[in-house]
Amino acid sequence: MTNPKKGSVVVLVGTRKGAFLLRSDARRKTWSVDGPHFKGLQVHHCILDPRGERPAVFATTFSDWWGADIQRSYNWGRTWKRTKGGVRYQKDAKLSVKCVWHVRPARPSEPGVLYAGVDPAGLFRSEDGGVTWHEVRGLNRHPTRSRWTPGAGGLTAHTILLDPADAKRMFVAISAAGVFRTEDGGKTWRPRNKGTRADFLPNKFPEFGQCVHKMVMAPGVPDLLYQQNHCGMYRSENAGDTWTDISRGLPSRFGFPIAMHPRDPRTIWVLPLVGAEFRACREGCLAAYRSTNGGRIWQKQTRGLPTRNAYVTILREAMSTDTCDSAGVYFGTQTGQVFFTRDEGKQWHLLADFLPPILSIEAAFI
Repeated sequence: MTNPKKGSVVVLVGTRKGAFLLRSDARRKTWSVDGPHFKGLQVHHCILDPRGERPAVFATTFSDWWGADIQRSYNWGRTWKRTKGGVRYQKDAKLSVKCVWHVRPARPSEPGVLYAGVDPAGLFRSEDGGVTWHEVRGLNRHPTRSRWTPGAGGLTAHTILLDPADAKRMFVAISAAGVFRTEDGGKTWRPRNKGTRADFLPNKFPEFGQCVHKMVMAPGVPDLLYQQNHCGMYRSENAGDTWTDISRGLPSRFGFPIAMHPRDPRTIWVLPLVGAEFRACREGCLAAYRSTNGGRIWQKQTRGLPTRNAYVTILREAMSTDTCDSAGVYFGTQTGQVFFTRDEGKQWHLLADFLPPILSIEAAFI
């Protein structure tokens, strides 16, 4: 892939059989497809780090034979570099990394710093641009860890959110342990799950143990968070101290991804599924639901989407938004389709078809 021109949109797609880079100009009408990269490897997450003179693409790769790694490219995938020493727990943890679920570049004021979430649930940090990684022990040795339990996809740290206004504060979401917040740069962490349900536990509102599926932070309002949970949709207006159920108006309380508008802190998109026992669209109708008031009212969006016999699944990492003037929203299915809208959901389009099962989608405006 040649370097994208300024003003391009790039959609980075992680699949069970490699990664693909989809590219267009700001009109987003004609797309090119580059890939697959990492043939034979699963790519659980692929993301652009725009900081520095050379943008970097990071991909979390997994092989049943060679294990997990985080690879990086400074030339849009023409060549890739592996980590030095891998992503590994220290011996006293008595844990082995199965796969890396998520990578998050740190703040612009922290060049070279990145975070990664892994299975079994843990947080790792790199301070040299992804060359080497070390544990964030405050979370990985948390006093509650022995009581964390895996969800159907494993015990996964899949969401990492950094407060842009407070360099000491960040959030991690774990399935199935809940939301944790640090106020001291990762030294100590506290569960932040008050008001979120855990219907699969005897105590329906525990301090921790909830199964968060995905969480986002509102642009410009870091205290405003939204999460799609195993047991409902929720909003917090006080940095996770308490959560309000905003599931009313949705066809179910269950789903995996959630996407945040790049500028409007009250606009979000979700893709509800029937439930834990049938993880597919209700009645075969693929529908996105948008709220423009923080989840108080939901609007069903189906124009351009298949509404009959579309029993598809969209996973937690497989939805993203770009930062164009009219925000684009993208999501991918386990049957290999990428759908998108360039007008915030008024009309949806099929961007790509017949890809391998899609694990993640990240959109970037260059």
